[in-house]
This record gives sequence, C-alpha cells and structure tokens, in this order.
Amino acid sequence: MLFSTRTRRSRILIAVATAAAAVLAVAVTLALTVTTYDHTSPRAARAKATGSVAGPVDCRRAKCVALSFDGGPSPTTPRLLDILKQRGLHATFFVQGKGHISKYPDILRRIAEEGNEIGNHTWNHKRLTDLDEDDARQELARTQNAIERITGTKPVLMRPPEGRTNRKVAKVCRNLGLAQVLWSVTAKDYETTDSALITERVLDQTHRDGIILLHDLHKGTVPAVPGILKALKQRGYTIVTVSQLLAPAKPQPGMVYRP
Repeated sequence: MLFSTRTRRSRILIAVATAAAAVLAVAVTLALTVTTYDHTSPRAARAKATGSVAGPVDCRRAKCVALSFDGGPSPTTPRLLDILKQRGLHATFFVQGKGHISKYPDILRRIAEEGNEIGNHTWNHKRLTDLDEDDARQELARTQNAIERITGTKPVLMRPPEGRTNRKVAKVCRNLGLAQVLWSVTAKDYETTDSALITERVLDQTHRDGIILLHDLHKGTVPAVPGILKALKQRGYTIVTVSQLLAPAKPQPGMVYRP
C-alpha cells in the first residue's frame, strides 16, 4: 500500500514537472518571437491615411505589388533599367555603398533620373543588429550622404541587411528619417542562376499588396524580369514602388513595413 502511494506521488510530481516545463518552453518561445519594434503592413498604413494619392496609381483600388531590388548598382543594372523604361515601370532600388554606389555613381544617377525610387541598404551590408548604435548609424548615414551627393536627394526608406532589425535599429532609423522596408516575396536569387526558377518562385509567392525582393547584381535575376513582369500583368497586377504602395500614407521614420 505504501509503495503504491509513493508511486502515485512520483507520477504526479513527474506530471507537474512536465507541465511546468512545457509552459516554460512556450513562454520562452513567445519571448523570443514577440516583435520589439513598431511595424505595420502597407494595406494597414493606407487604411489609416487620409487624402488623395499624387500620381496615376491608387493602390486602394488597383491590385498593386511593389518591385524592389537590393545590392546594386552593378554592371547588370543598366539592362534592368532598360527593361523598366521600355514598359513605363518604376521600382525601388535599395542600394549599397561599398563597391556599388562608390563604384557606379553614374548608374545610381540614372536610377534616380528615370523616376525610380532609391532606398538605403547600408554601406558594408553588415547586420545592423550585430553592431552597436554608433556603428549602425554610421553604416546608414554614410550611405545617406553618398546618395544625396550623387542624386541630390536623401532616401526616406531603408532595408536592413537580411531583414534583421530590432529596437536599436529602429531608433537609429527614426533619428535618420528612414522607414524600414521588409518583403513578402523572395526568389532567393543569390542561390541560383536559373532564371526560370527565379520567375517561378516570384509568381508562386506574389499576392496583392506584396513587396517583391530581387537582387539586380546576380546573374540569373535581370533575365528573369521580363517574364515576371509579363506574367504579373496578365494576372492583373500593377507594378509600383514601395512609396506608391503605401500612398496616401507617408513612410514613418523607424517604422517597419512588412506585408
């Protein structure tokens, strides 16, 4: 009888300990996944905004998707600009400083002159979350100044390398007047030169109010763009810049925009 009682008590204690461990695991998971910065979607930002849209496209009515490119300008960018110009389209280019802005200022100037939007993608493409506040600010400020020197305008948008951000990065961006832009579509074109695969991945993931992320510096990407644009048009999409997707809302410094 005594043995049976002890056994039951042991089982109860084990059950309690197991339940407590499960609760703790859930709590830790939630703590790790809770967003610690302000964020919203393009659709939600538009819904809260008032006023009219300046320009030919109103994404409150049109079936819009924003097209964006990271990591340039590069030798492949002029061909991409030709493709966009031929179709009367514009994209958002999140440009990088070292080896790109510093090496191809004329291409950056052309991006701006042809009506495309320019965003900040840092100077060295370092993870901003791994840097202290001063170094993170330097990564962005140096790029801001270089873009302004070449184009005459400072960006109001940035994209954190690898999409990694936190409260510290948000604070730095807020102080520099930069809104953060993530994405909903990625072809992982840094992993493949297969243009058909890049096209397939983009089309499989694209939905209204999405933001497409591509890299104009990779070999398979620019050749995939004509097919992507043609297919999206057939599906009723209107290609816009990130700021057009948000309008009539204005990008808010420090805010993270993610579809």
